[in-house]
Amino acid sequence: MKMLKRFTVKKNERGLLYSEGDFVAILEPGTHRHFDLHNRLSVETFSLDRPLFEHRLAGYLRQSEPALVEQYFTSMDVGSDEVGLRYEDGQLVEILAPGTRRLYWKGQTEQRLERLDFSERYRLDPALVARLNQPAQRGRGIAGLDAVLMVQVPAYQVGLLKVDGVVVELLPAGQYGFLRFNRQVTVETVDMRIQALEVGGQEILTRDKVSLRLNLVASWRYSDVLTAFAQLNKPQEHLYRELQFGLRAAVGTRTLDELLENKQLIDEAVTAYLDERLPGSGIQVSSLGVRDIILPGEMKTLLAQVVEAEKSAQANVIRRREETSATRSLLNTAKVMEENPVALRLKELETLERVAERIDRISVFGGLDQVLNGLVSLKPA
Repeated sequence: MKMLKRFTVKKNERGLLYSEGDFVAILEPGTHRHFDLHNRLSVETFSLDRPLFEHRLAGYLRQSEPALVEQYFTSMDVGSDEVGLRYEDGQLVEILAPGTRRLYWKGQTEQRLERLDFSERYRLDPALVARLNQPAQRGRGIAGLDAVLMVQVPAYQVGLLKVDGVVVELLPAGQYGFLRFNRQVTVETVDMRIQALEVGGQEILTRDKVSLRLNLVASWRYSDVLTAFAQLNKPQEHLYRELQFGLRAAVGTRTLDELLENKQLIDEAVTAYLDERLPGSGIQVSSLGVRDIILPGEMKTLLAQVVEAEKSAQANVIRRREETSATRSLLNTAKVMEENPVALRLKELETLERVAERIDRISVFGGLDQVLNGLVSLKPA
């Protein structure tokens, strides 16, 4: 009985029987007994939990044992211009690259292959894109998914699709999937809303050689995305440079006094500069303005002294004007009193009243008439 060798293959396994290392047969689950006079037989078992048959005998079986391959394996052969979608029990589990040739054990899971021709079509159907996104929700990934470019274009944005560096089309908001085999596919999202671009810290000399530091802010948007990216490699950087050049042209050709007297002058000059440069570029600037004009420390001191001198001169002018007005009023009052004795008498009584308010006690001699006639008199002695 020592010549009888027994091999056991479990229910979730398959076995390959060898004689002196050479393939003999495929063993199904069960107990197998074979005569082995010289101990030449051996068995290699494979678990069906891993259905992929990656073995040195795969090519031999395909070529020399087609009946065995048909009985025990599911063949998945993908052409050079095709992509394979492998399903296990109806669930998408793997994306097979072009030229793939594989064998999968039958018996435990149902294997199915779906082929996609990408020779002319590289964009996936929305239904397939949804299936590719489902594994991420249930915690199970898909092998080979890195060969597919998955893109989410948010709302208020468009996707700029480039294939091998060439702009192909604009993608509206949504989910997209693209096969990247034999192609370089990229999608750049572009915001179509109004955006703010700040040009800050620009050191510029005025025409009278005064150094200024300016900060400018512009509101802009894409008017034609395809035109912008067809003509410009980086549209936003191009706009930034044009704003720089426009700001330097506006400041460098004017004196400091001109700029300080009319700050809108810079905005108008930069706007006129952009109106000449941006038409046909796919970029539209809706508004711009200089936010800050920062002077050097010495220039600030000088300007402060100038302002102080101007304000002091204005104060002197106002003071002299008020004094002249007061003198003119007194002169008019004197003319009225000269022509009207009653008015003069009333002024005397008013003066007496003010004097009396400052005196605690008054002693009257000679009667009230003496007080009224002798105490207050505008006539010369």
